[in-house]
Amino acid sequence: MDLTGKHIAVLKGGPGSERPVSLATAAGVSKALKSLGAKVTEVDVHGPDFEVPADVEIAFLTIHGTFGEDGQIQQILEDRGIPYTGDDVERSRISFDKILSKEHFDAARVATPKWETIAVGERPKMRVPMVIKAPREGSTVGVYIVKTEAELEHALKDGAQYAERLLVEEFVPARELTVGVLGDQALPIIEIVAKEGFYDFAEKYPFLKPGSGGGARHFCPAPISEEQTRAIQEFALRAFRGLGLQVYGRVDVMLPESGDFTVLEINTIPGMTETSLLPEAAAAAGISYPELCARIIELSFARRAKAT
Repeated sequence: MDLTGKHIAVLKGGPGSERPVSLATAAGVSKALKSLGAKVTEVDVHGPDFEVPADVEIAFLTIHGTFGEDGQIQQILEDRGIPYTGDDVERSRISFDKILSKEHFDAARVATPKWETIAVGERPKMRVPMVIKAPREGSTVGVYIVKTEAELEHALKDGAQYAERLLVEEFVPARELTVGVLGDQALPIIEIVAKEGFYDFAEKYPFLKPGSGGGARHFCPAPISEEQTRAIQEFALRAFRGLGLQVYGRVDVMLPESGDFTVLEINTIPGMTETSLLPEAAAAAGISYPELCARIIELSFARRAKAT
């Protein structure tokens, strides 16, 4: 897609816990769009009262997590008649909510780890080991891997600060994979190997804490057979479609020794920082960072055209 002369607003920051990551993503996206000849206006968003120039042709959303991925900013832009990147209000809301996602995966018969929900103050029926998750946070914020009863008490108490209802998920010892999706295309699979513990915020974004020793290792393409690669890519596309998504995202998949892979969740505004997974997978498919940004815009316009 030719972006020469097009005025694009890059919406960045946001009021949520992932603001620093969003600012890094926005810097990369803005640079890429400018290299393609676009006129770029960066808009630092702190809440709903942000302003976008009147002649902007599309808003490129780089706000991760709360307010950015959960349908809130999408609704504001819809109300103002401003096109934006990514999927619509309802699909964003469902995809961001881990409980709603589970319900849709089950309805679409897309395999996902066993799960239940509990209210704050309740105890899970499931036995340890398990994973406790705040349903509407991103970048592993509010996620607790629980292997003992003592850890369970801490997770339940700490998780209560994020939500009134928590997701309880079966702990699956498995290889951690992620599959980028662009429209109908599944990108090369990346395997993530955390240096310590699990792939948490520090492992994802080591540049935010220089000298912390964080930073997971990525293997792209993942060292798995061609047959299994194709099966997992098709599975990722089914999960993507199971949530009604059309534009782009990143599907997180677990691959246990049994080979019975399952989907954890789908990120609809995945990171585009210097250490992010989607640009890495795109590069492995021969898609440069600027081309990736242009493709996201093209798919977003196509999604919007279908809806009208």
